Amino acid sequence: MSPELISILVLVVVFVIATTRSVNMGALAFAAAFAVGGLVAGLDADGIFAGFPGDLFVVLVGVTYLFAIARANGTTDWLVHASVRLVRGRVALIPWVMFALTGALTAIGAVSPAAVAIVAPIALSFATRYGISPLLMGAMVVHGAQAGGFSPISIYGSIVNGIVEREKLPGNEVVLFLASLAANLVIAGVVFVLCGGLKLGTAPAAPTGPAAGTDPAAGTGPAAGTGSAAGTDPAAGSRAAGAMGVPPARAKPRAWGRVGAAAPRTAELRSHPTAPATPGTETFTLTPSRTATLTSLIALVIAVLVFDLDAGLTAITLAVILSTAWPEDSRKATGQIAWPTVLLICGVLTYVGVLDEMGTITWAGEGVGSIGIPLLAAVLLCYIGALVSAFASSVGIMGALIPLAVPFLEQGEIGAIGMVAALAVSATVVDVSPFSTNGALVLAAAPDVDRERFFRQLMVYGGIVVAVVPAAAWLVMVVPGWG
Repeated sequence: MSPELISILVLVVVFVIATTRSVNMGALAFAAAFAVGGLVAGLDADGIFAGFPGDLFVVLVGVTYLFAIARANGTTDWLVHASVRLVRGRVALIPWVMFALTGALTAIGAVSPAAVAIVAPIALSFATRYGISPLLMGAMVVHGAQAGGFSPISIYGSIVNGIVEREKLPGNEVVLFLASLAANLVIAGVVFVLCGGLKLGTAPAAPTGPAAGTDPAAGTGPAAGTGSAAGTDPAAGSRAAGAMGVPPARAKPRAWGRVGAAAPRTAELRSHPTAPATPGTETFTLTPSRTATLTSLIALVIAVLVFDLDAGLTAITLAVILSTAWPEDSRKATGQIAWPTVLLICGVLTYVGVLDEMGTITWAGEGVGSIGIPLLAAVLLCYIGALVSAFASSVGIMGALIPLAVPFLEQGEIGAIGMVAALAVSATVVDVSPFSTNGALVLAAAPDVDRERFFRQLMVYGGIVVAVVPAAAWLVMVVPGWG
């Protein structure tokens, strides 16, 4: 048995054990990297650790640390409330706002993980507050980032167009951009419907000012317009959050009389929404710590988009500054860093790095490229791109697969523009996988959820995308012979 095949079988075993025995997959992957890298590939420790994603480690830690502080001092609550007011209480519009925001950021030049790192924590906090499926919100953020990811001035677009030019293939920057935009828009629409997005349309505006009646000790501020109290039937909130198997983060208060009135049933809702506020409650006011946190978030955006600074290092620096100034708000923030997620992602990507060092990925790609049937080779390359990209660099796999497609593209039986677009879509749309950078950021950013269950939901959804999208992209973009 070849070393490449052994490494693939070991990866399958890691998945099976992690699924059936509830062992952290990252820890298993580290052990597998040590065993396969050392015993099969003959790598030393340096060779094994060459695949450790140090940059992603810092991004996950830094971003979750910064937003843990933002949750502790109420800044995320303030942002959620401001978002509701911005769309006049139409909660169903918020997932699309997040989709458009991340798409705009990547289209003007932000790296996709940086855009997701900025938007995902706010989007997932909103989902938690209003009973929106975290899978829906996370998918909208990631697909939004990929929708704008291939504009002519974007990072991904520039890289792929450069590869096409280097390989002397026919190219069309506009077609590449529109293909990715259309594919992600269609997928986002399907996810929006299946995850209960249409049921969010009747939610009324959140209450403004201190009339929200929050319990300061609870750490969050409820608002009319959340879950079933939002003006739907009593089970609407849980149905929306429970779509696709993702449970709501917390139970929502039952409806009380007319639409938009919440029952003062829980400790969080000790007064009727129209009653005077609880003394000392200032959920939606800007305190000095919240103002400083908002300034830090704006500084993070500017540092990443304008000055091209590393998102992780910038976020952790800003978090340390806030912790020094307001230690009482930040005391527990380090404990809220998503350490299990960090272990999982870093372990799996380290093992994928071992596969790369062994040449397993190149071995699989060359095997497909040697097939004498161009259309069959094209669909298999799309699937390899999707599967590998779910665990590794999307741009890296495109850089490897596009040259492999050159021999049969030169035969003229397949259009180069359509093939490149199909590979680009297949290799990036799967970034919803919890093993990719974007999916990992979504998983780490989700507050107050069962993280293991959310991980499984993202993994199932990512698997569905891997199974369906490459074939659809091939059928729409390659078979008609674009370019």
